[in-house]
Amino acid sequence: MPSSSSSQSGPSSPAGPKAPLNLIQEMNRVLQMEGRAILQCSERIQANPEGFTKAISLMQSSLEKGGKIVVTGIGKSGKIGQKIAATLASTGSFSVFLHPTEGLHGDLGIVTPNDCILALSYTGNTEELLRLLPALKTLRVSIIGLGGKAKSQLATSCDAWIDAAVDVEACPHNLAPTTSTTLALALGDAIAVTLMQLRGFDEKSFAQNHPGGSIGKKLNLTVEQIMHQGDDVGTVTAQASMDEVVVLSGQKKLGAVLVVENTGAGAGKKLLGIITDGDIRRALQHREKFFTMLASQVMTAEPTTASPEMKALSALELMENRPSQISVLPVVDADGNWVGVLRLHDLVKSF
Repeated sequence: MPSSSSSQSGPSSPAGPKAPLNLIQEMNRVLQMEGRAILQCSERIQANPEGFTKAISLMQSSLEKGGKIVVTGIGKSGKIGQKIAATLASTGSFSVFLHPTEGLHGDLGIVTPNDCILALSYTGNTEELLRLLPALKTLRVSIIGLGGKAKSQLATSCDAWIDAAVDVEACPHNLAPTTSTTLALALGDAIAVTLMQLRGFDEKSFAQNHPGGSIGKKLNLTVEQIMHQGDDVGTVTAQASMDEVVVLSGQKKLGAVLVVENTGAGAGKKLLGIITDGDIRRALQHREKFFTMLASQVMTAEPTTASPEMKALSALELMENRPSQISVLPVVDADGNWVGVLRLHDLVKSF
């Protein structure tokens, strides 16, 4: 028996001091290992695509029939499954998560005949999941397995199997699910994005599913919400002198002045052109003529414009995706009357 003095001294210390951990080296080891696992999985599936393609086909078929993808798993696989279900739902594929134990105690009612099951288990022998299979088969739903053991009971019971095997976990003891959970999560993303593209889920659809937060703001923001309007915008007629244009541009500080039919209140607000600060600088190269020039001689006639209801993201693409980038964009209504000015700076700041 240990002596009383030894029992009072507490747990014994390790035999010797450990070498200090190189933090960056350990980070690199883990990321390299998990990255290799993803690449190796991609290569395996490309060489043997039947399992993945059949799984996608079954899921697509369920969704087309009005069904949903029911993701299930327990433990770490369950956590990954919840994330996959959320990603599927946010990218236009109706999906819910079902905990296997809850499924055995009443929650199986969420599964309907047109649904498809995506079951996650690395070993493929998770007891709670296997106990759920007979009930699922009774409902005649398609079952897709995702895991690391192709000869497991789950794999042999499924309609399609997605190979998610890894050689070793990043955990130094090869115990904690690390590499395997990262790969499962990546495969979930691959499934969601593939279905997203098959189903034609575009930016408009994405905006409808994400009305709040930064994603929703970026996709739903309109030109009207961020444009400058009213007295903030400098306007001149085509007969205005360039000294008037220069003074007005300096006062308004928008980088441009609009040339319009009439600067007074009421009718006659049709846009004729725009004079940017860049146009002014170029005109100044002819110094001897500059202050005798009229706005009509310097303006860009029939400039590229935006509408108030245009999505801000579309306006950004309109300004950037061209041989010569536009920094200021006139905003006009359906009749060609100016209603505001949109700056590239304001767009970038809004995003």
